Amino acid sequence: MRAYRTLAVIATVALTACANPRKADVGMPAAFEAPQSQAQVALDQWWTAFNDPQLTTLVEQALAANTDVRTAAARLEEVRAQRTSVLMQFLPQGDLNARGSRTETTQLSGTRIDIPGFSTSGTSESYAANFNVAWEVDLFGRVFAAARAGNADVAATRYAYEGARAAIAAQVADSWFQARGLAIQLADARETVRIRRDLYRVATRRAEVGVAATSDADRIAGDLAQAEAQAALLEAELQAQKRALLILTGRMVEPTANIDAPPVVGAPPAVPATLPSELLARRPDVREAEQRVRAAAGRQDIAGLAFFPTLTLTPGVGWSKQSQPGFESESRSWTIGGTLTQPILSIPRLLADLKVQNARTEQAVLNYEKTVQTAFGEAEGALVRLDADRRRVALLTEGERRAERGYRAARTGYQRGLIDLESTLTAEQSWRATRAQLTAAQVQALRRAVQAYRAIGGGWPGANTQTFAQAR
Repeated sequence: MRAYRTLAVIATVALTACANPRKADVGMPAAFEAPQSQAQVALDQWWTAFNDPQLTTLVEQALAANTDVRTAAARLEEVRAQRTSVLMQFLPQGDLNARGSRTETTQLSGTRIDIPGFSTSGTSESYAANFNVAWEVDLFGRVFAAARAGNADVAATRYAYEGARAAIAAQVADSWFQARGLAIQLADARETVRIRRDLYRVATRRAEVGVAATSDADRIAGDLAQAEAQAALLEAELQAQKRALLILTGRMVEPTANIDAPPVVGAPPAVPATLPSELLARRPDVREAEQRVRAAAGRQDIAGLAFFPTLTLTPGVGWSKQSQPGFESESRSWTIGGTLTQPILSIPRLLADLKVQNARTEQAVLNYEKTVQTAFGEAEGALVRLDADRRRVALLTEGERRAERGYRAARTGYQRGLIDLESTLTAEQSWRATRAQLTAAQVQALRRAVQAYRAIGGGWPGANTQTFAQAR
């Protein structure tokens, strides 16, 4: 009676362990608090929305050759092989063993014996072959629990692979727009050098004819040196950014001259309207976290099933042959056996293992919830900031146009002797400062658009395409 009661307790604990994990709280607001357009953009290849052929080429090269992407692909192959290895353990296991020996014996002294089977001299041979099999009969569904965990691991790793691809695409686009921003700054710096040189010539001529102080030329010479130093610094920064792009795209051995970053940026493309709930299907990190929960639940089932008995069948066949002087024998054999194992003294350890797996499952659920919350925050934040960047670019564009017009008028007045040097330089500095802010805002808007596309789940084929057929 006590044995039945013990088995009932074990079954109760095991069945409790096999229960589904806590349902994750992944509720989100019904909509983003950010303006959205109705643009139609292929999110899986969002970089094509920028209408920049060179950007598209760089992204495609990075997706094919980047080491992070290739590492993620290798990790996926590893997890697939691990799943196969685990499931193979539930199939019959066995190895063929064979051995053989030949012994030459020569008696050197003593009484010689020639009795068959007991001769002290001659040749003896021994051969044997055995094929033994061990098969754990799955009575309670351990193989199905292992398959669920393995399939979830493969799917999670597949999402991690797609996430790595999406991250690299975003990183390439971000670096590309930074390079173009640096190219604009370098072009502006070189234009500043040219303007300073023109002003220096004008100031020198005016000083020579006595209509301006010689200190004007000296002041402009100092500003010219600063402008030339700034141009040299930007040249180095642009070269470093180009090198970073070459490394991202797997073209590290090429010279930086192979990257042609034009000194111009366009307006960021519209980001298509999306709902917060769509992040659950579009974001690869969210899908990965979801699959991690399923994998943990599968291992939770395995930990619960460890309390149940296991039945292992051990059939086998064998053959042996022995020969000695005057004696020879050959035999064949087969065996059938089985082992039934019921955990008893190992139950405390199994309970501890079960608690560990329960805690890991809860961690996976919490990580899933956190990933969803992070996804929502990133998506809404990127959309809100992108809208602000658009408005900032519009304001600075108008301000830069008017500041340039003011500088052109001041410079013409200085050349005609109607305006002093201080007013001319002030007008130029105002224009240059506004233009620098505009360039920074334009580049930031493009980079923010990249962040927004990635935040709403762009850069991978999506959850319902054939891309994931290999993960199942």
